[in-house]
Amino acid sequence: MNKQLYIILLLFVISIPLRAQDLPVPSKNQLKWQKLETTAFIHFTVNTYTGKEWGDGTERPEIFNPVNFDARKMIKVLKETGFKMAIITAKHHDGFCLWPTAYTAHSVKSSPWKNGEGDMVKEIEQACREYDIQFGFYLSPWDQNHPSYGTSAYNTFYKNQLRELLTNYGEIAEVWFDGAKDKKAIDMEYDFNGYWDIVRELQPNAVMFSDVGPDVRWVGNEKGIAGETMWSTIDVKPENAPGKMSPAYLNVGDPNGKLWIPTETDVSIRPGWFYHEKEDDKVRSAQNLVDLYYTSVGRNSVLLLNIPPNKEGLFAEQDVKNLYEYRSILDETFDRNLAKTDHNGSLTDGALESYISLHTNKPFVVTLSEKVSFDRVSLQENITEGQKNEEALLEYWDGTAWTLLSDLTTIGYKRLLRVPLTTTDKIRITVKKSKSPVQLAELGLYKASARE
Repeated sequence: MNKQLYIILLLFVISIPLRAQDLPVPSKNQLKWQKLETTAFIHFTVNTYTGKEWGDGTERPEIFNPVNFDARKMIKVLKETGFKMAIITAKHHDGFCLWPTAYTAHSVKSSPWKNGEGDMVKEIEQACREYDIQFGFYLSPWDQNHPSYGTSAYNTFYKNQLRELLTNYGEIAEVWFDGAKDKKAIDMEYDFNGYWDIVRELQPNAVMFSDVGPDVRWVGNEKGIAGETMWSTIDVKPENAPGKMSPAYLNVGDPNGKLWIPTETDVSIRPGWFYHEKEDDKVRSAQNLVDLYYTSVGRNSVLLLNIPPNKEGLFAEQDVKNLYEYRSILDETFDRNLAKTDHNGSLTDGALESYISLHTNKPFVVTLSEKVSFDRVSLQENITEGQKNEEALLEYWDGTAWTLLSDLTTIGYKRLLRVPLTTTDKIRITVKKSKSPVQLAELGLYKASARE
């Protein structure tokens, strides 16, 4: 090699800023999605009228008639209770479509609702635009109604429906590909790669969910509980198609995973995913919903809470009441960050990109301007540069010595800790193990609402 060219190449390589250990990092879309924190599912189909959770595809469209359906009223509730996106089940496993698709008669156009002239997906989408929250849809690959299911022709049918939804409803924020199906279902090889390619082409700003990504993964359960140790990284092997990866692996992730695919914690406000009148006395309480926030958003995940409309086409009264109370409790708790001081602006400015670098076994002390009393702690990493913390200690100065508040593992986008009521003017954070210096972006100290 020419000596001069060698020197130029060497200088070029040296000038490239290297990420520590080549850590996976979120895409722009994934980062934007993670910052939403709380999103909402709206499960609605013929199951609402039959009392089933999984329809079998034989349901008559004539039973679907939500006479008081009001998308604006429902989305207004979601907006006012803090949800940043609504995802409608455009088609569930029964195959009934909530929009007037051109590819099957098994849809709202064959129902008495609005004399077959309605488009529920459009009304939800328009309400989302009006109330400035993002819009997404769920399109079940498993379809128990369409006669081509189980053949390659079904993949063509599914892609046609996918294109309809991706082109006729404006900007799509998330597309949900549910891998669930009954063990006795007809064997069907879904062309997931083909589905994902269509989304990338038509809605490049959308994130896609399936059990294993490609952008967002399942949390491994439907209880609303992310792992206390939660890595946004995993590895996906050829045999780990949607529906085949271990729930335990998904619930924790992989510290050595090469792919950034964070978790979405999906859970319903009711025992079932669809509204059933017999469950009206089993709605999750406001306090239970607050707990879900801590075990999802507070564990480096996004909370996807399902609120199913009733037969009239509205959220049930008890569900709405509990949602508003849940939001007011969170607002009371997190209204004021007691860690704000004149000396630690980068830790309380709300920006992930401004941070303090924490090195292993080098304690970092935050001195507050005055003593404060708190029982909730929030920590955030600058995940734009990857997830790094593996083990850390959180301590406070009790006047004579450093006392342990919490030993923790992962932080990621956000880690929320419930700790005993503590009064101090000094907090110490010591990283015990990490992939590289931890970029601590935010520190929050809060006093919980008396209702929490």
